[in-house]
Amino acid sequence: MPIRPISITALSLAALAAASGTLSLAKPQVPADFPDPPARKVIPKGSQVAVLAGGCFWGMEGVFEHVRGVQSVLSGYAGGTRADANYRKVSSERTGHAEAVRIVYDPAKVSYGALLKIYFSVAHDPTQVNRQYPDTGPSYRSAIFPQTAEQRRIAAAYIAGLDKADVFGKPVATKLETGQFYPAESYHQDFMRKNPDNSYTSRYDKPKIAKLKAAYPALYKS
Repeated sequence: MPIRPISITALSLAALAAASGTLSLAKPQVPADFPDPPARKVIPKGSQVAVLAGGCFWGMEGVFEHVRGVQSVLSGYAGGTRADANYRKVSSERTGHAEAVRIVYDPAKVSYGALLKIYFSVAHDPTQVNRQYPDTGPSYRSAIFPQTAEQRRIAAAYIAGLDKADVFGKPVATKLETGQFYPAESYHQDFMRKNPDNSYTSRYDKPKIAKLKAAYPALYKS
């Protein structure tokens, strides 16, 4: 089973900060008044695709697989070239790729805006720059890859709204980017389901799924 490289320095800093009470490895519970996304102008017909990056794709995939209306989730890489779309090269942090997920969803059951609300409030910490907790480097950045002009409008407006409302007490670091999505290696797909006792996902990702269930019961599926 692959072992995710973790920065010893980052873990040490996190441990020290957590011990001193200055850092929580889990975001606080989603407040009841967490802002809603901008309204969509039309409901697209047929299955739609969203591509989101927010740290390790194992957890991102695990969260969105539990969202009602999501038909499939694929782990992969976005923002770089096809030639560099493999775990060894992406882990070098020199490819321009971000670990990302490709979400196929039914817009009649869940909107793009609802996916973004989960993304910002549950799936990752959008205020961190080029990192998510122990994982550091640009491949772990927070980025949205809009697939349509309407997705770009909604995402840009939502980021602006979150910043204006000062939801997180610091700026949203999420960027809107362009680039193709390339599937990751087979051993990364459905990683949480295939490796239920993995120590990394147990610590960092399972709490997000529990948070999703608690905060958005109408959107949660087993």
